[in-house]
Amino acid sequence: MKNSSGLAQLFLRLALGLGFLLPVMDRLGWLGANGSSGVSWGDWKHFIDYSNTLMPFLNRPFANIMGLIATVSEAVFGIFLIIGLKIKYISLGAAALTLGFGLCMAIFVRIGAPFAYPVFVFTGAALVLSGIGHYKWSIDDFIATKKV
Repeated sequence: MKNSSGLAQLFLRLALGLGFLLPVMDRLGWLGANGSSGVSWGDWKHFIDYSNTLMPFLNRPFANIMGLIATVSEAVFGIFLIIGLKIKYISLGAAALTLGFGLCMAIFVRIGAPFAYPVFVFTGAALVLSGIGHYKWSIDDFIATKKV
């Protein structure tokens, strides 16, 4: 049965988008201070310390830059998924980022770490989203209908 209403892809876009934006907000301290209930990092320093744990093969300054690149990417992915802009490409980028993140978690933290947080579920969901041909209720859809 085909889902012609587009609700599934809209829900997936919103869930993935928020799933990228909330950790960014956590890193910036917008969800509470470090140590608060439900807060993973609470500030940039704790996030960067964790980033360096995931990338021990890089020197600290370069790992810090990678943490910044990941954070900016996640913010862009989240916003673009929610508004529905360049969904196919953003989804592929999101899949690549989460796959890399999950593999580093599994190798350098512990094998179960990416499964304690649904990192690979994000990867799969982003890949599924990238394969959808039409994104109803999106800027992409609006642009496509304007061209017709």
